[in-house]
Formats: sequence, structure tokens, C-alpha cells
Amino acid sequence: MAAAPVAPPPASADDEIVYESMPCIRVYKNRVERYFGTEFVAASTDAATGVASRDVVISPNVSARLYLPRLDDGSAAKLPILVYYHGGGFCLGSAFNPTFHAYFNTFAALANVLVVSVEYRLAPEHPVPAAYADSWDALAWVVSHLAAPAADDSNRDPWIAGHADFSRLYLGGESAGSNIAHHMAMRVAAEGLAHGARIRGLVMIHPYFLGTDKVPSDDLSPEVRESLGSLWRVMCPTTTGEDDPLINPFVDGAQPLASLACGRVLVCVGEGDVLRDRGRAYYDRLRASGWPGEAEIWQAPGKGHTFHLLEPSCEEAVAQDKVISDFLNR
Repeated sequence: MAAAPVAPPPASADDEIVYESMPCIRVYKNRVERYFGTEFVAASTDAATGVASRDVVISPNVSARLYLPRLDDGSAAKLPILVYYHGGGFCLGSAFNPTFHAYFNTFAALANVLVVSVEYRLAPEHPVPAAYADSWDALAWVVSHLAAPAADDSNRDPWIAGHADFSRLYLGGESAGSNIAHHMAMRVAAEGLAHGARIRGLVMIHPYFLGTDKVPSDDLSPEVRESLGSLWRVMCPTTTGEDDPLINPFVDGAQPLASLACGRVLVCVGEGDVLRDRGRAYYDRLRASGWPGEAEIWQAPGKGHTFHLLEPSCEEAVAQDKVISDFLNR
């Protein structure tokens, strides 16, 4: 289960508050205080699942934690590879956080996939689009393993080189991480990937998209919905607002959904999530766009945003993980 946020201190009177979402984060004009998602846990081999994890440095700004499921001794099995971008509104969370570490120990074992959980720079210290740039660097590093080994292999990871099946390369994320995954696939459509790499599919879990158009799920919590809009404007100070193509993929100026550079997409939503109908719109608009791929949608009854990280053992979280696992292995 995810760690509960620590009790935040009273707001400081000597600095202006720009944004707060309590009890998780308070953004002052001159500093940021985070009360949730700042804990870190070391990479290890999980005793319960046998999943091994290791940390890699990709560039001065980017790192990742890799998860390899238990294999038979000496096995050279090739596995699907999931490049995963964590959520947290672009300002919270970490690939090295206990919540994500526990989640991927369980999920990698269930799905029998190699996971690359990306650590990107957080806003507002590094405003969006820094997260997109870092996430692209991570994806480029992953596909660089398709190149022939060089004399200097210091930046080459043996798990990816030995076990990644690049014909089953997936991108995924939850919340803001889904937003990132979408934009990575769109950048692939525009620029391609080195060494002929292709994205097989996207896993979009409770995607963080907005828009000035009203959708029914906005009314599930008008206060939360308003906070999500304020959050975006603080994390991306150069934004034009909620109809910026970075946060609304359906507006004029956004790359056409028909060009999405993958053949399969899974969208997961929560019935009680204020962003539910943004995720549904992504699924509906993608299918109607002329995109030639296969789209699926799954809804967790009664559950809210990223519930699977807060209640990983609940019936709906187990069912959602099974749906994602099946998607990655078809």
C-alpha cells in the first residue's frame, strides 16, 4: 500500500503560495515543499516474487529502475519491454519510490515483462516540457540496445541487451505518465526511432488530459477538477491553458490522433475518477480518427484516480493488472 502523506507544516507567512494540493505538495513563489512521494527505497531482489531490480544512469538528468522477472537458471528468454513513466502531476513521485517499487515487483512477476521505470526531472523546478525531453532520452537509450555492441559498452545494460524483445516494445504510464507516453508516441510518429525500432502499443492508465470543454466526470468533484487545471498552469508556465496541445490532444494544433505511432492502445479509467471521461474521450476519438490500430478500454467500477497504487490488493486493482498483463502478452 502507498505510504500516507506526512502531516504538512503550517503555511509559511514569509513567502507567497502559488499552488497547493494538500496534503501532498505546496508550491511557494520561491520554493517547493513536498510531503508525499519523496521516500526512496534501494533496488533489490524481491523475496516474495523473485523480481530483481537495478538502477541505471542514462544521462546527467535521467535515470531509471529496471525490473527483471525471475528466469530459469541460464535462461536467455526474450520478454516484452515496458518503458514506464510514473504519474504525479509532473511534480510528485519517483521511479525509486516505495510505492512504485512494490507495484513493479508484483506486476513484472505477473506479466513476465522487463520494465524500465523512468526517473525524469520534476516541475516546477524543471517546468514542463522538461519531463518530455527526459522521457525521450530514456526511450532513445532503450532502443540504442538494438545497435551492434561497441568497444565501449559502458552505457549498455545487460538485462535489456539480453532479454528485451523489441518486437514487443510498449510505452505506458499512469496519470501524467500517460500524458508523457502519448507524447512520446507522437514524437516517434514525427521523428521515428533509431535502429528501426517501433512502438507496439501504449498502456494509458487514468490519463491526465484536460480541456475547456466540459465532460460529465468534471462534476464528480468540481474542486478537484479546478485544482487539476491550476496544477497544469503552474507546472507548465508557458502554457496557453487547458486547450494547449500538451494537455489536450484533441484541439487544433495537436498532432492528429490518426498518426499515433503504435498499433495497439489500452486505456484504463476509474468510474469515480474526475478524469474518467477525458480517458474515454481519448479512446473514442482515437477510434474515430482513422488510426488503423486496435484500441481497448477498461473501467474499474467505483474506483478513483490511481486507486491501484493506494489499494494494490483490492479486487479492482488485481483485475486491472490482469487486463494490462494480458494486453502486453498478446
